[in-house]
Amino acid sequence: MKVLVTGAGGLLGREVVARLRESGHMVRAHDRSAPDPASADEVAGGDLLDGAGPAELLDGVDAVVHAAALPSPNAAPHDVVFTNNVRSTYLVLDAAGRAGVRRAVYVSSLSALGLAFSAHGTSAQRVPITEEHPYLGDDVYGLSKYLGETVAATAARRYGMTVVSLRFPFLGAGERLRDHLARVHQDPGYDRGSLWGWLDPRDAARAIDAALTAPLDGHPVINVAAPDTTALEPTAELLRRYHPTARFDAPLDGFTVPFDLARSRSLLAFTPLHTWRT
Repeated sequence: MKVLVTGAGGLLGREVVARLRESGHMVRAHDRSAPDPASADEVAGGDLLDGAGPAELLDGVDAVVHAAALPSPNAAPHDVVFTNNVRSTYLVLDAAGRAGVRRAVYVSSLSALGLAFSAHGTSAQRVPITEEHPYLGDDVYGLSKYLGETVAATAARRYGMTVVSLRFPFLGAGERLRDHLARVHQDPGYDRGSLWGWLDPRDAARAIDAALTAPLDGHPVINVAAPDTTALEPTAELLRRYHPTARFDAPLDGFTVPFDLARSRSLLAFTPLHTWRT
C-alpha cells in the first residue's frame, strides 16, 4: 500500500514513516520543508494551504495519514492555529475522497475533549472518559481537533471512505518524556488538564499502522494511550483532588489512566509496548 503521511517531519510523523516502511508500505512523506530523501520512498514539501494544496500529493496514493498540525494553542496566533489545523484537515481529506482514497487516519488528540488547555480548569463529567464524552472546550487547539473530527466524519459520509480519528495524549520518549515526568512528579497539578495521560511515539505509530488496515467502516473515533499515568500518586486520589466533580463510572485502581481504551484493544488489537515505570 502507498501511504501519504503529512507532517512527516514532526515528532510523530518521523515515527510513522519509519513504522509504515518497516511494515512493508511505500511512503510519500510530506512536510512544509521536504523531509530527508533517505527517510521515505518519496518526499515532498510545501504548505498544504497554498496553491493546489494536497491534491497533487495524492496521485497513486492508497491511504493517507494526516498528522500535520500546529500542536498547541500557543504554537501561533489563535486564528492561525485554527485556520491551519481545520482547513488543512478539510483540504487533505476532501482531496483524498475526490482521489478515490478508501482509508485515512486523522491524528486527533485527547485535547478534542476540551480539557487539556482549558483556561478555566474544566473537569471531565465522568471517568473513565469514553469517546462519547461531550466536548467541553474553551481553547482554540482543542476546538481545532474537535472540528477536525467533524471534518473527518463528513468526508467519510460524503465519499464512502473510512476515516479513523485517533485521539492521542501527550507523546514523549527519551529526554522529552523525562522532562515532562519531572514536572508532573514535582507538581501533579501540572498535568491535570491532560488527566495524566501519555504515550510513546513509537506506540502511537503502531496504532496508526493498525488503523490503516483494521476492518473498520465510516468514522470511528478511538482513544489511544498508555494504560498507566504520568503520575506517582494513584489515579483515583488525583481525580478526587483535581477533578472532584467527575463521576466514577468504573473503578480506577492504582495508576490506571482515566481514559477508556476498550476500542483501541477491540478495534485495533492494540496494546502499548513502552512504559516509563520500571
